[in-house]
Amino acid sequence: MIQACIFDLDGVLVDTAVYHYQAWKRLANEMGFDFTEEQNEQLKGISRMDSLDKILGWGQQQKTPEEKALLAARKNGWYVEMIGKMTPAEILPGALDFLKAARAAGLKTGLGSASKNSALILERTGLLPYFDVLVDGNHVTKSKPDPEVFVTCAQQLGIANENCVVFEDAEAGVQAAKAAHMKCVGIGSTGALTSANRVVPDLVHLTPQDLNNL
Repeated sequence: MIQACIFDLDGVLVDTAVYHYQAWKRLANEMGFDFTEEQNEQLKGISRMDSLDKILGWGQQQKTPEEKALLAARKNGWYVEMIGKMTPAEILPGALDFLKAARAAGLKTGLGSASKNSALILERTGLLPYFDVLVDGNHVTKSKPDPEVFVTCAQQLGIANENCVVFEDAEAGVQAAKAAHMKCVGIGSTGALTSANRVVPDLVHLTPQDLNNL
């Protein structure tokens, strides 16, 4: 029996991928190279430093740990400036209604995200009151597909892993959910999220009552 819903943030509840892309692209351009939107898809669901390592690899750049820290901080400054202007209009279709319905059905709700800015995003979009627990990149050290973020969230919710369902838009996140022995609903296309128990284009197409049929 499903007792808790754990949500990834970017691409599931809100779409901040465009802001990440703009900030990373600006950083890459300052270093003298560019990368594509297709390459940017590989950054979904992974940590800031892992994203930076991939981008530096694409640009054939070698940086010291100190230089990497400065680059990541610069990118994050631009990103925070952009997300600071977000509004509830940027909540993805069905997300708010699903959160309300899940809580009305007595389900616990948690956030499990690699983002270190999740609280700001949830506050700006008005979603913060709908969560019992927030676990993000400030609270864990391992990136998805490691299950740490979801396991930690379940522990804080006080719900057994087997009674949790994860909502993810990235294959790394789906793998993390499965590694945690949780059910997983993929948000996106079936071709990209083959390991999920069910895939829907958005949360409009799902109700909390559907979850026990996973």
